[in-house]
Amino acid sequence: MIDVKEFLYSLPAKAKPEVLEGQNTVFHFDVADTGQFTVKVTDGKMEVLEGLEGEPKCKVSTSAESFSKVVSGELNPMMAMMTGKLKISNAGEMLKYAKIFGLM
Repeated sequence: MIDVKEFLYSLPAKAKPEVLEGQNTVFHFDVADTGQFTVKVTDGKMEVLEGLEGEPKCKVSTSAESFSKVVSGELNPMMAMMTGKLKISNAGEMLKYAKIFGLM
């Protein structure tokens, strides 16, 4: 199983600065059994913080197991949303950043 905390903290290293250039967003991840995290993108820089900070453009709520299955490709994100295993407050914002986050 993919470690949620490890995955989130690895995001800044995976994102290309040129792709983040001019982008600004805040994501809140609330993962049961793991904790709450903020992913901030501010003009070319991405940082991951423990806890919820700032006003999110997108909130993601799920369990550690479902998160792990979605990011590993075992669980289709649409199916996870339809069955209530994954809640996303702003799907448009998530789709915009899914490639940057390595989710697609």
